[in-house]
Amino acid sequence: MRPEALRAYLTAAAGGGGNASSLHTSGRAARRGVEESRERVAAALGARPSEVVFTAGGTEADNLAVKGLYWSRNSADPRRTRVLVGAGEHPAVLDAAQWLATHQGARREDLPLDSTGRVRPETLLAAVERDPGSVSLVSVMWANNEVGTINPVAELAALARSYGIPFHTDAVQAVGSVPVDFTAVGADALSLSGHKVGGPVGAGALLLRRGLDLAPLLHGGGQERDVRSGTLDGPAIAAFATAVDLAVAEQAAESARLSGLRDELVGRLRAVVPDAVLNGAPPGADRLPGNAHLTFPACEGDSLLMLLDARGIECSTGSACSAGVAQPSHVLLAMGFGEEAARGCLRFSLGRTSTPSDVDALVEAIGPVVERARRASALAGSANR
Repeated sequence: MRPEALRAYLTAAAGGGGNASSLHTSGRAARRGVEESRERVAAALGARPSEVVFTAGGTEADNLAVKGLYWSRNSADPRRTRVLVGAGEHPAVLDAAQWLATHQGARREDLPLDSTGRVRPETLLAAVERDPGSVSLVSVMWANNEVGTINPVAELAALARSYGIPFHTDAVQAVGSVPVDFTAVGADALSLSGHKVGGPVGAGALLLRRGLDLAPLLHGGGQERDVRSGTLDGPAIAAFATAVDLAVAEQAAESARLSGLRDELVGRLRAVVPDAVLNGAPPGADRLPGNAHLTFPACEGDSLLMLLDARGIECSTGSACSAGVAQPSHVLLAMGFGEEAARGCLRFSLGRTSTPSDVDALVEAIGPVVERARRASALAGSANR
C-alpha cells in the first residue's frame, strides 16, 4: 500500500466506525467520507460520482458486470443468450461467463486474439453480425494482465454501442498505467481494483453508466444504487480513493519511467539470453509500461520461477490467480502458442517501487538460472524417452 493510502485508512478507521447507511452523527460522518471518496474516484477516471459502485475488488466488479448485465438483458429479451468475451480475459470474466453458460442457459463465445494478444474490432464485428439480436453483452479487458497488450477499447465499445449492446471492460491492469477516461472511452461498465494502484486488498469499484439496467448479485440493504448491497467499508474506500487519485495523477511520469526501465530490462536480458523472445505487443503505446513477458526456449517456466525466487527475484509464469495449476496459460494458447512454448514463459512486472537495482539483480541472475533450467529440462526429456 502507498503510505498515503494507509494513512487515509487509519484516519477513517479512527473516526468512530459509523455505518454510512445510518442517520446518526457517526453514520453521517461515515457517509460523508464515502461520498467524498466516490467523488475523488469519479474525477480521476472521467466518470460521474453516481456512476461509481464500490465493490470488494476487481473479481466482484467483473462478476457484477457480466452476470448482472446478462440477467438484465436476458430477462428483457430471452433471445439474448450470447456472451462475447475476449479469449484472453482474466478468469473473473471467463469463469463468470462460463457459469452463466452452465447454469443460466447462456452461450459463452470467446473472441479470438491476434498474435500479440489483442481483440481486433473486425473480430468483434464478425461475431456480432452473426446474430446481433442474440448478444447480451461484450466484455473485453483494457489491458492484458499476462502479456501487457492494450486492446482498442474505444473502437470496441463504439462498435458494441452501434448495435445497442452493453460493453464492459476489465481495466484492473490499466488504471494508473495508461490514461483511463470512462466517459471518453464509451464503455458501459468498467472494473478496477485497489491493490493494483497501491490501495488495500479487498477494495475496488465498478463504474456503471447511468441509466444502465443491471441485476444485482447481492440483495439486502440496497446500498450502491441497489446493485451492491452490504455495509460499506469506509476506511478501505478512503484508502482506495486516495490510491486511485495518486496513481492517476502520477501516471504520465511513472509510465515514462517504467517504460525506460522495462526496455532496459528486456535489452540487457536478451544480451545475456539471445534466444529469449518478448511476447505481446511491441514496446510503445499498445503495451503496458511495466510489463515484460518473455519466452525462454528449452526451459520450463516453473523451474525458472523457483530458481529466480531462490535468489530473491519474484516473477510469474502467468496469472497469479492460476498459480499452482499445472497447465499452460490460456492467454498464450489463444495467441497461437503451442503447449510446450507456453510453458517456457515468464512475466516480469515493474511497478512504483521498482528501481534500476532490481534490473541489475535480474540480469546478473538470469544467465546461470536459464542454463540450469535447460539442463534440468534436457535431463527430464531424456528420462521420459
